[in-house]
Amino acid sequence: MKICPEHVVNTQVGMVLQQRTPLLPRQKSFIPPQIPNPFIHELNLTLTDKIRMVICGLFILPFRIVLFLTALLLSWLVAVIATSCIPKDRTAEPLQGWRRNLAQHCLGCLGRVFFLSMGFHVRVIGKPASSLEAPILVVAPHSTFFDGIAAIVSGMPSTVSRAENVSVPIFGSIFRALQPVLVSRVDPDSRRNTINEITKRATSGGKWPQVLIFPEGTCTNRSCLISFKPGAFLPLVPVQPIILRYPNTLDTVTWTWQGYTVAKLLFMTVCQVCTNVEVEFLPVYVPSEDEKKDYFLYANNVRNVMARSLGVPVTDHTYEDCRLMLTARDLTLPMEAGLVEFTKISRKLNLKWDNFQKQLERYASIADLSKGGRIGIEEFASHLKLPVSDLLKELFALFDRDKDGTIDFREYVIGIAILCNPANSEETIQMAFKLFDIDGDGSITENEFSSLLRSSLGVPDLDVSKLFQDMDADKSDKISYEEFKNFFLKHPEYAKLFTTYLDHQKYYLHVLQQEEEEDKNLEPFLAVNHDANSSTEEALSSSDKKED
Repeated sequence: MKICPEHVVNTQVGMVLQQRTPLLPRQKSFIPPQIPNPFIHELNLTLTDKIRMVICGLFILPFRIVLFLTALLLSWLVAVIATSCIPKDRTAEPLQGWRRNLAQHCLGCLGRVFFLSMGFHVRVIGKPASSLEAPILVVAPHSTFFDGIAAIVSGMPSTVSRAENVSVPIFGSIFRALQPVLVSRVDPDSRRNTINEITKRATSGGKWPQVLIFPEGTCTNRSCLISFKPGAFLPLVPVQPIILRYPNTLDTVTWTWQGYTVAKLLFMTVCQVCTNVEVEFLPVYVPSEDEKKDYFLYANNVRNVMARSLGVPVTDHTYEDCRLMLTARDLTLPMEAGLVEFTKISRKLNLKWDNFQKQLERYASIADLSKGGRIGIEEFASHLKLPVSDLLKELFALFDRDKDGTIDFREYVIGIAILCNPANSEETIQMAFKLFDIDGDGSITENEFSSLLRSSLGVPDLDVSKLFQDMDADKSDKISYEEFKNFFLKHPEYAKLFTTYLDHQKYYLHVLQQEEEEDKNLEPFLAVNHDANSSTEEALSSSDKKED
């Protein structure tokens, strides 16, 4: 039987590679978060829960509806009086005198009645700070549309709201009386204008009401605190952290991206006998000099203080993760497949939203739904149009950071950014092209292409026709350097696969050199042993002759 020398060499390389230590140390900064998905809330209702809600709906809900509508109409009436004779476009000046007292005190009392009508029992811990002590109030965790209770017990401060909300009947008048900071979705300068308005109010010396902000920017299931957006911390003024708890046996208030709709949660909540909520005012946080120079540090330190009081971890998820979840759903992937901790990964890898979206679309074309929207070694090999080999397994292991045998989207993004893109340099592409271009004529034929791949992967009968056709853009049966380069730039995994192959060869040569040096070092010792053995044999021979 004839054995191919190339196959023998690659088999030896594979045996040597099994002795290698792990390829890359895992950076602690890329360790997955303790809470993999803070945007999901599952509610399992028992038969007892359903019976209780039916009873409350029949006997208590009608009275609550009457009380709710009464409080709502009175609030609207107070808001209309407080803003009477003031043009709707006049928002640059704060309400003064009786208008401000009417809006704060009367609307505050009616707000408590409003939540009482829905069955809420509110417990307040701590003391609210004045507008001079803390011009900005930051509230977390933000988990439901009921979190507005924090504004009521805080003395009716201004909030950040969409400009469209002011036009909503009845509720719009109430919003207008509280003079919110309005955000316009159609104004391209809205973000800058919003920050300027918050800063103006926070530095007004008490002329404006306090500004209450939910720095997380989206709702979670309260299992952690996600990234704080910097808007509340850009003015660099003291803030008062406010934390919310809902200590109920049955959680009907949490509203997340994966869970019940607003209408269902509202109905289930008002059909409870009582819904408990705790609002705790923490001590005012005054930024240090270092924090004044870095508002991200300021935001993270405030978040850590609030997380310690709540007894929950922090993660670097953000609203953009929710957008990726929706994109994953549209691509028929599980929604949680889009979670990457956008804030952390985007900053460390210098990636924009468009990069993540494109990578997710590409990931969806590779992933296997039967594996929970993940990539296994078979899907990875199929994507690269190559067989499963030792070389491919090693590249797969570089992506598989948690060693669970699959690659999730987070691992895929990190692998492409820190493994493949750096390897995809002009020098690497030129070196690879020269190796494939065996006859040096400036182009690669299919025979040349398959010859090197077969020897490097150790697969004598490898069929690379599909891969070759993908690279041969002009269908000339030859791959030019430009076609080769464009393909590498679009598929950076191949660059890392190639550099991994070169590392294999270098390592194998290094092992062979070590073995040769060891053999050379043993030669004097073997020579001495040979001389000693010869002398012993001669002595034994002489002794035998004498005995004869």
